Amino acid sequence: MPELVPGPSYVQACGNKVKVIEEFIGRLTTDTADVSIARMRSPSGWISLAQTAEFDEYTVVLRGILCVQSKEGTLDVKAGQAIIVRRGEWVQRSTPGPDGAEYISVCVPAFGNSLVARDE
Repeated sequence: MPELVPGPSYVQACGNKVKVIEEFIGRLTTDTADVSIARMRSPSGWISLAQTAEFDEYTVVLRGILCVQSKEGTLDVKAGQAIIVRRGEWVQRSTPGPDGAEYISVCVPAFGNSLVARDE
């Protein structure tokens, strides 16, 4: 029988401002370790801690602009665009636009704090 997920779990985000992370599928909500799917809502001026993750992350921007900085440069990912950050890549994300951003992230394997090395 298919499993209905009645709603997301809320995950605390790292960064300089409050960001809403709603995990629909993943370690916390469905005890799924293979993949996680979450909706992110970041306010204007949000900046994450830089990180190097042990998972691939596929992100589709639904609204606003997600700025992704890597060692090779910076990409502005606009609504209707996507970005892939492969495991082992150092990145820092931000939402500098006046309305912040909303996006969906899919992590393989599923996101877990133990799989993320964050800069201090």
